[in-house]
Amino acid sequence: MGFKSAILPWGLLLLATAPILGHHSVSAEFDVNRQVTYAGVVTRVEWSNPHIYFYVDVKDATQKVTNWAFEGAGPNTLARLGWMRDSLKVGDRVTVLAFPARDGVAVASAREVKLANGRKVLAGMPPDQGPRQ
Repeated sequence: MGFKSAILPWGLLLLATAPILGHHSVSAEFDVNRQVTYAGVVTRVEWSNPHIYFYVDVKDATQKVTNWAFEGAGPNTLARLGWMRDSLKVGDRVTVLAFPARDGVAVASAREVKLANGRKVLAGMPPDQGPRQ
């Protein structure tokens, strides 16, 4: 058995486990004990695996604008929850119920989104796959 053939099985094993290693626990990154409602205007949408991200300009009580990044489920899961690629568009006014990041940065795990047309859709799974609220 040559050098390349001896390494090939190990390389395939590493590739097969990469998605497992890359997945994270919602409660590890986000404060699942604190749901916050954010309202603002969509500035960008990234429809990709393993999670979609969308960005919203949110004004605080002093009218200061912060661009929040919201993580949603993956495209396949969102499609099953009723989303389409064009459900969110730049310029749409949305309201997002989300779990903020534990480290205080402007990132949150989206739970539910009220779209520009008034329809509410789930944006992610419950924290760590627990019961839905």
